[in-house]
Amino acid sequence: MDTIQEIVDLLTLKKIDENTYQGENYTTPWGRVFGGQVLGQSLHAAYQSVPKDRFAHSMHAYFILGGQLDIPIIYEVDSIRDGKSFTTRRVVAKQNGVAIFNMSASFHKKEEGIDHQIPMPNVIKPENLIPTVDQINELETTAPKIYKRLKNMLPTVFDIRPVENFLSKYSKNSPPYDNMWFTSAVKLNRDDVALNHQLLAYASDYNLLSTATAPHREELNTKSMFYTSLDHALWFHRDFSIDDWLLYAMDSPSASNSRGFARGSIFNKNGDLVASVAQEGLIREQIKKA
Repeated sequence: MDTIQEIVDLLTLKKIDENTYQGENYTTPWGRVFGGQVLGQSLHAAYQSVPKDRFAHSMHAYFILGGQLDIPIIYEVDSIRDGKSFTTRRVVAKQNGVAIFNMSASFHKKEEGIDHQIPMPNVIKPENLIPTVDQINELETTAPKIYKRLKNMLPTVFDIRPVENFLSKYSKNSPPYDNMWFTSAVKLNRDDVALNHQLLAYASDYNLLSTATAPHREELNTKSMFYTSLDHALWFHRDFSIDDWLLYAMDSPSASNSRGFARGSIFNKNGDLVASVAQEGLIREQIKKA
Protein backbone atom coordinates (compact mmCIF):
# COMPACT_ATOMS: atom_id res chain seq x y z
CA MET A 1 0.00 0.00 0.00
CA ASP A 2 1.24 3.43 -0.92
CA THR A 3 -1.27 5.87 0.61
CA ILE A 4 -2.98 6.35 3.96
CA GLN A 5 -6.33 6.25 2.17
CA GLU A 6 -5.58 2.66 1.13
CA ILE A 7 -5.19 1.76 4.81
CA VAL A 8 -8.42 3.59 5.68
CA ASP A 9 -10.18 1.63 2.93
CA LEU A 10 -8.62 -1.62 4.19
CA LEU A 11 -9.81 -1.00 7.74
CA THR A 12 -13.33 -0.01 6.65
CA LEU A 13 -15.27 -3.26 6.66
CA LYS A 14 -18.24 -4.36 4.58
CA LYS A 15 -21.34 -4.89 6.70
CA ILE A 16 -22.90 -8.35 6.22
CA ASP A 17 -25.58 -8.10 8.88
CA GLU A 18 -26.15 -6.40 12.25
CA ASN A 19 -23.20 -8.11 13.95
CA THR A 20 -21.08 -9.43 11.07
CA TYR A 21 -18.52 -7.66 8.87
CA GLN A 22 -16.11 -8.66 6.13
CA GLY A 23 -12.60 -7.40 5.55
CA GLU A 24 -10.13 -7.80 2.70
CA ASN A 25 -6.40 -8.41 3.15
CA TYR A 26 -3.26 -6.45 2.42
CA THR A 27 -0.93 -8.71 0.42
CA THR A 28 2.18 -8.89 2.57
CA PRO A 29 5.59 -9.97 1.21
CA TRP A 30 5.91 -12.54 4.03
CA GLY A 31 2.81 -14.46 2.95
CA ARG A 32 0.58 -14.10 6.04
CA VAL A 33 -1.98 -11.51 7.06
CA PHE A 34 -0.36 -8.55 8.87
CA GLY A 35 -1.35 -8.52 12.54
CA GLY A 36 -1.86 -4.75 12.57
CA GLN A 37 -4.46 -5.13 9.84
CA VAL A 38 -6.55 -7.52 11.94
CA LEU A 39 -6.17 -5.31 15.02
CA GLY A 40 -7.42 -2.27 13.12
CA GLN A 41 -10.23 -4.12 11.35
CA SER A 42 -11.48 -5.76 14.55
CA LEU A 43 -11.56 -2.38 16.29
CA HIS A 44 -13.51 -0.94 13.34
CA ALA A 45 -16.05 -3.77 13.68
CA ALA A 46 -16.43 -3.15 17.42
CA TYR A 47 -16.86 0.60 16.93
CA GLN A 48 -19.86 0.03 14.63
CA SER A 49 -22.01 -1.21 17.52
CA VAL A 50 -21.19 1.28 20.29
CA PRO A 51 -22.85 4.65 21.07
CA LYS A 52 -21.21 7.68 19.44
CA ASP A 53 -20.20 9.10 22.82
CA ARG A 54 -18.13 6.01 23.74
CA PHE A 55 -14.49 5.72 22.72
CA ALA A 56 -12.11 2.78 23.04
CA HIS A 57 -9.84 2.93 26.06
CA SER A 58 -8.42 -0.59 25.77
CA MET A 59 -8.30 -3.62 23.52
CA HIS A 60 -6.83 -7.06 24.21
CA ALA A 61 -6.28 -9.52 21.38
CA TYR A 62 -4.99 -13.04 20.75
CA PHE A 63 -3.69 -14.24 17.39
CA ILE A 64 -4.82 -17.85 17.14
CA LEU A 65 -3.85 -18.85 13.59
CA GLY A 66 -1.95 -17.12 10.81
CA GLY A 67 -4.39 -15.52 8.39
CA GLN A 68 -4.43 -16.58 4.74
CA LEU A 69 -4.05 -13.72 2.29
CA ASP A 70 -6.46 -15.04 -0.36
CA ILE A 71 -9.47 -15.50 1.94
CA PRO A 72 -11.56 -12.56 3.25
CA ILE A 73 -11.84 -12.29 7.03
CA ILE A 74 -15.26 -12.38 8.68
CA TYR A 75 -15.60 -10.40 11.92
CA GLU A 76 -18.38 -11.37 14.35
CA VAL A 77 -19.21 -8.82 17.06
CA ASP A 78 -20.67 -9.92 20.38
CA SER A 79 -22.30 -7.16 22.46
CA ILE A 80 -21.15 -8.22 25.91
CA ARG A 81 -22.43 -5.27 27.94
CA ASP A 82 -23.81 -1.75 27.59
CA GLY A 83 -23.39 0.09 30.89
CA LYS A 84 -23.95 3.67 31.99
CA SER A 85 -20.31 4.62 31.42
CA PHE A 86 -18.66 1.61 29.78
CA THR A 87 -19.46 -0.56 26.77
CA THR A 88 -17.81 -3.95 26.22
CA ARG A 89 -17.50 -5.83 22.94
CA ARG A 90 -15.92 -9.09 21.84
CA VAL A 91 -14.86 -9.64 18.23
CA VAL A 92 -13.93 -12.99 16.68
CA ALA A 93 -12.22 -13.05 13.28
CA LYS A 94 -12.75 -16.14 11.12
CA GLN A 95 -11.62 -17.62 7.83
CA ASN A 96 -13.53 -20.57 6.39
CA GLY A 97 -15.55 -20.64 9.60
CA VAL A 98 -12.46 -21.17 11.78
CA ALA A 99 -11.43 -18.56 14.38
CA ILE A 100 -8.00 -17.06 13.66
CA PHE A 101 -8.17 -14.15 16.12
CA ASN A 102 -10.24 -12.84 19.00
CA MET A 103 -10.33 -9.44 20.66
CA SER A 104 -12.08 -7.78 23.58
CA ALA A 105 -12.49 -4.01 23.64
CA SER A 106 -13.86 -1.62 26.24
CA PHE A 107 -15.32 1.81 25.44
CA HIS A 108 -15.78 4.67 27.88
CA LYS A 109 -17.56 8.02 28.02
CA LYS A 110 -15.26 11.02 28.43
CA GLU A 111 -14.95 11.96 32.11
CA GLU A 112 -12.92 14.43 34.16
CA GLY A 113 -10.58 12.92 36.75
CA ILE A 114 -7.02 12.65 38.04
CA ASP A 115 -4.26 13.09 35.49
CA HIS A 116 -0.57 12.16 35.49
CA GLN A 117 1.93 10.39 33.24
CA ILE A 118 5.56 9.36 32.91
CA PRO A 119 7.81 11.79 31.02
CA MET A 120 8.65 11.26 27.36
CA PRO A 121 12.23 10.08 26.75
CA ASN A 122 14.65 12.85 25.84
CA VAL A 123 15.41 11.84 22.25
CA ILE A 124 16.33 13.53 18.99
CA LYS A 125 13.39 15.21 17.25
CA PRO A 126 12.13 13.66 13.98
CA GLU A 127 13.15 16.62 11.81
CA ASN A 128 16.79 15.80 12.58
CA LEU A 129 16.54 12.08 11.81
CA ILE A 130 16.87 10.03 8.63
CA PRO A 131 13.84 7.97 7.53
CA THR A 132 14.33 4.20 7.70
CA VAL A 133 13.69 3.82 4.00
CA ASP A 134 16.64 6.17 3.27
CA GLN A 135 18.93 4.44 5.77
CA ILE A 136 18.66 1.08 4.02
CA ASN A 137 19.47 2.51 0.58
CA GLU A 138 23.18 2.13 1.29
CA LEU A 139 22.65 -1.65 1.33
CA GLU A 140 21.45 -1.74 -2.27
CA THR A 141 24.97 -2.38 -3.61
CA THR A 142 26.76 -3.80 -0.53
CA ALA A 143 24.09 -6.31 0.55
CA PRO A 144 21.40 -6.55 -2.14
CA LYS A 145 19.58 -9.55 -0.62
CA ILE A 146 19.18 -7.87 2.77
CA TYR A 147 18.24 -4.63 1.01
CA LYS A 148 15.49 -6.32 -0.97
CA ARG A 149 14.09 -8.07 2.12
CA LEU A 150 14.03 -4.90 4.22
CA LYS A 151 12.66 -2.83 1.34
CA ASN A 152 9.74 -5.24 0.94
CA MET A 153 8.99 -5.27 4.66
CA LEU A 154 9.18 -1.56 5.40
CA PRO A 155 5.85 0.31 5.29
CA THR A 156 5.80 3.27 2.93
CA VAL A 157 2.50 4.68 4.12
CA PHE A 158 3.99 6.01 7.36
CA ASP A 159 7.06 8.22 7.59
CA ILE A 160 9.15 6.25 10.11
CA ARG A 161 12.31 7.76 11.58
CA PRO A 162 14.28 5.62 14.05
CA VAL A 163 16.13 7.46 16.80
CA GLU A 164 18.86 4.81 16.92
CA ASN A 165 20.66 3.79 13.73
CA PHE A 166 18.44 1.21 12.06
CA LEU A 167 21.18 -0.70 10.24
CA SER A 168 23.34 -0.97 13.34
CA LYS A 169 20.47 -2.34 15.45
CA TYR A 170 19.55 -4.78 12.68
CA SER A 171 23.06 -6.23 12.44
CA LYS A 172 24.59 -5.87 15.93
CA ASN A 173 23.51 -6.91 19.41
CA SER A 174 22.16 -4.04 21.50
CA PRO A 175 20.11 -3.48 24.68
CA PRO A 176 16.38 -4.27 24.31
CA TYR A 177 15.27 -0.68 23.79
CA ASP A 178 14.14 1.08 20.64
CA ASN A 179 12.64 4.47 19.79
CA MET A 180 11.09 5.63 16.57
CA TRP A 181 9.02 8.56 15.40
CA PHE A 182 6.20 7.99 12.93
CA THR A 183 3.42 9.93 11.23
CA SER A 184 0.96 9.39 8.42
CA ALA A 185 2.39 12.53 6.77
CA VAL A 186 -1.06 13.09 5.24
CA LYS A 187 -3.68 15.23 6.95
CA LEU A 188 -6.69 13.36 8.31
CA ASN A 189 -9.92 14.23 10.10
CA ARG A 190 -8.62 14.99 13.59
CA ASP A 191 -12.12 14.84 15.05
CA ASP A 192 -12.59 11.22 13.96
CA VAL A 193 -11.39 9.57 17.17
CA ALA A 194 -12.44 6.08 16.05
CA LEU A 195 -10.43 6.31 12.82
CA ASN A 196 -7.31 7.52 14.64
CA HIS A 197 -7.68 4.63 17.09
CA GLN A 198 -7.98 2.11 14.24
CA LEU A 199 -4.95 3.52 12.43
CA LEU A 200 -2.88 3.47 15.62
CA ALA A 201 -3.92 -0.15 16.24
CA TYR A 202 -2.67 -0.91 12.73
CA ALA A 203 0.64 0.93 13.22
CA SER A 204 1.27 -0.37 16.75
CA ASP A 205 2.25 -3.81 15.40
CA TYR A 206 5.21 -2.39 13.47
CA ASN A 207 8.65 -3.12 14.93
CA LEU A 208 7.46 -3.89 18.47
CA LEU A 209 8.41 -7.58 18.58
CA SER A 210 11.81 -6.87 17.01
CA THR A 211 12.74 -5.04 20.23
CA ALA A 212 12.87 -8.47 21.91
CA THR A 213 15.44 -9.62 19.36
CA ALA A 214 17.85 -6.70 19.84
CA PRO A 215 20.22 -8.48 22.32
CA HIS A 216 20.39 -11.51 19.99
CA ARG A 217 20.67 -10.03 16.48
CA GLU A 218 24.11 -11.46 15.67
CA GLU A 219 22.95 -14.99 16.48
CA LEU A 220 19.50 -14.68 14.89
CA ASN A 221 20.88 -13.21 11.66
CA THR A 222 22.74 -16.48 11.02
CA LYS A 223 19.56 -18.59 11.25
CA SER A 224 16.23 -18.91 9.49
CA MET A 225 13.77 -17.55 12.05
CA PHE A 226 9.99 -17.50 12.33
CA TYR A 227 8.33 -14.52 14.02
CA THR A 228 4.66 -14.05 14.79
CA SER A 229 2.53 -12.12 17.27
CA LEU A 230 0.76 -14.17 19.93
CA ASP A 231 -1.17 -11.45 21.73
CA HIS A 232 -1.43 -7.68 21.66
CA ALA A 233 -2.87 -5.15 24.09
CA LEU A 234 -3.42 -1.45 23.47
CA TRP A 235 -4.61 1.26 25.86
CA PHE A 236 -5.73 4.70 24.65
CA HIS A 237 -5.03 7.39 27.25
CA ARG A 238 -5.45 10.76 25.50
CA ASP A 239 -6.71 12.13 22.21
CA PHE A 240 -4.20 12.32 19.36
CA SER A 241 -3.97 12.58 15.60
CA ILE A 242 -1.88 10.11 13.66
CA ASP A 243 -0.98 12.83 11.16
CA ASP A 244 1.16 14.40 13.92
CA TRP A 245 4.57 13.04 14.85
CA LEU A 246 4.27 10.27 17.46
CA LEU A 247 7.19 8.74 19.38
CA TYR A 248 7.03 4.96 19.87
CA ALA A 249 9.31 4.21 22.85
CA MET A 250 9.74 0.44 23.13
CA ASP A 251 11.48 -1.96 25.48
CA SER A 252 11.59 -5.71 26.04
CA PRO A 253 11.79 -6.78 29.69
CA SER A 254 12.05 -10.49 28.87
CA ALA A 255 12.51 -13.19 26.27
CA SER A 256 12.31 -16.89 27.15
CA ASN A 257 10.84 -20.21 26.01
CA SER A 258 10.84 -19.03 22.36
CA ARG A 259 8.67 -16.05 23.29
CA GLY A 260 9.61 -12.39 23.38
CA PHE A 261 7.72 -9.79 25.41
CA ALA A 262 7.78 -6.11 24.47
CA ARG A 263 6.10 -2.90 25.65
CA GLY A 264 5.61 0.46 24.04
CA SER A 265 4.70 3.97 25.15
CA ILE A 266 3.40 6.32 22.45
CA PHE A 267 3.85 10.08 22.96
CA ASN A 268 2.86 13.03 20.82
CA LYS A 269 5.46 15.68 20.04
CA ASN A 270 4.33 17.76 23.04
CA GLY A 271 5.28 14.88 25.33
CA ASP A 272 1.73 13.73 26.09
CA LEU A 273 1.43 9.97 26.62
CA VAL A 274 -1.40 9.06 24.24
CA ALA A 275 -1.27 5.24 24.30
CA SER A 276 0.47 2.19 25.76
CA VAL A 277 1.10 -1.15 24.08
CA ALA A 278 2.18 -4.63 25.17
CA GLN A 279 2.83 -7.66 23.02
CA GLU A 280 4.19 -11.19 23.27
CA GLY A 281 5.40 -12.97 20.16
CA LEU A 282 6.86 -16.26 19.04
CA ILE A 283 10.54 -16.22 18.05
CA ARG A 284 11.42 -19.67 16.79
CA GLU A 285 14.12 -21.12 14.57
CA GLN A 286 12.77 -22.72 11.44
CA ILE A 287 14.11 -26.26 11.07
CA LYS A 288 14.49 -27.31 7.48
CA LYS A 289 12.99 -30.70 6.69
CA ALA A 290 15.32 -33.28 5.20
